[in-house]
Amino acid sequence: MANFFEEYFGIEIKRKKEKEVESFVPPTNDDGAIDIATASGGAYATYVDLDGVASTEAELINGYRELSLQPEIEDAIDQIVNEAIAIDEADLVNINLDTVDSLTEKTKKKVKAEFDEIKKIINFNNIGYELFRRFYIDGRMKFHVIYEDNPSKGIRELRYIDPRKLRKVRVVEKDNKGEATIQKIKKEYYIFNDAGFGTQKNKGGSIQNATTGLRIEKDSIIDVTSGLMNENNTLVLSYLHKALRPMNMLRTLEDSVVIYRIARAPERRVFYIDTGNLPKAKAEQYLRDMMTRHKNKLVYDASTGKIRDDRKHMTMLEDYWLPRRGDASKGTEISSLSGGQNLGEMEDVKYFKRKLYEALDLPISRLEEQSGFNIGRQSQITRDELNFQKFIYRMRKKFSEIFIQALEKQLLLKKIITEDEWMSIKSDIYFDFAMDNHFTEMKNLDILMARLEAANNIEPFVGRYYSEEWVRKNVLYQDDDEIKEIDKQKKSEGIEDGDGEDEDMNTNFQNPLDKKPVERQEPKINKPDPELKNK
Repeated sequence: MANFFEEYFGIEIKRKKEKEVESFVPPTNDDGAIDIATASGGAYATYVDLDGVASTEAELINGYRELSLQPEIEDAIDQIVNEAIAIDEADLVNINLDTVDSLTEKTKKKVKAEFDEIKKIINFNNIGYELFRRFYIDGRMKFHVIYEDNPSKGIRELRYIDPRKLRKVRVVEKDNKGEATIQKIKKEYYIFNDAGFGTQKNKGGSIQNATTGLRIEKDSIIDVTSGLMNENNTLVLSYLHKALRPMNMLRTLEDSVVIYRIARAPERRVFYIDTGNLPKAKAEQYLRDMMTRHKNKLVYDASTGKIRDDRKHMTMLEDYWLPRRGDASKGTEISSLSGGQNLGEMEDVKYFKRKLYEALDLPISRLEEQSGFNIGRQSQITRDELNFQKFIYRMRKKFSEIFIQALEKQLLLKKIITEDEWMSIKSDIYFDFAMDNHFTEMKNLDILMARLEAANNIEPFVGRYYSEEWVRKNVLYQDDDEIKEIDKQKKSEGIEDGDGEDEDMNTNFQNPLDKKPVERQEPKINKPDPELKNK
């Protein structure tokens, strides 16, 4: 059984202490941790003041989640997540160890088996879409690693943590050496507060800032961020951060368009009331009497037998009443003002909607309502779609840190590999996500066909002007590793170079030097018969 500390505060995986490299330049981190400075050789307090920083991060996450509820943003998020996670596939992601050469095949099989176990623990094939969507909106994702009673048996559960309830703390030791200040990382841990950091309400209803919490060991938390930081490198930003301003501008413009259309849509009437030579007071009274007479409508209600007064409130708001006096040629007049013009124009709204999609790195072609899904060749694939797919690759790379951190803990605890082996293969591990972007498939297929066509055209000159190796590297663009792998596969399949040629050419061809010289034969001349000559 694990002890009390391990059960409630997490465990710490014992690692070898690496030799610290001193530098006057502090390390740059993209995890949004709060740095605490402590004197060299001194002790640091367990109380950490998170006031200000934590509340700002919580406000950012709340803003991102409110932004994701907007219809335009929600549609864009669905398109992005659908491209990143192919939910119609049975297996969403697999580990790729082809570039790992330091491990044996037996060890690779164990690593792949442990990765499949981690996917089952996360239930990634079922909730992978929701997890990636959270990561995209919040810009960060945190899990509590719950180990088995015997840590050597590995991970039992990965439980999702609301990022507003967890903050990372890094204790930095500063040492002044002359004019330079050397910083060393002394300790890293997390602080958890179930009520969440930032502005909260206590039991009495008053507002307070939650700045303390439970200390958790670093190895019991999986922490993955987007890598996007603010200008001070203190707060982690979401992929939606760029869309905050365009979304607010779009909403403001839409509200102003609605207000303008409601105010300018109806046709107004202008009542010019002739007051003659009445004094000012009597003229105003006469005008008010006319307004009241036209704004009241007496209606008889047959069910109750009463007379009801129906006031035309819209008319009261829209009509204009103007006194006219001093002109005997003009009396009382009623005219109409036309409603608002060009109420159907939406170019401004479309412009800001386009800016919103650009901020989200979504192809503008997907904004068009009538645009269909064009299954075309490479010449018909837009550059925006290719850039969009590269953006998806970058997000997948960041999201894959979840698997990297979980796999590291699983392999080290089960002693499948050593720490040195893990550090040597960590950068060579890749993850193959299920593909769902047809544009990328068409691009790769067109490139392959173009290379094969070029290789076919240059084939008559191979062996005379070009070598086979030159063609494989400069026409087919195969690197040394691919060439070795293809040659290895050909050898395992029993394919030798030169196979597949025409058998008739090989059997009927004869070297001209091997032919024997043919003896020269004189042509036969038919001599005339002597008997016929005598006759």
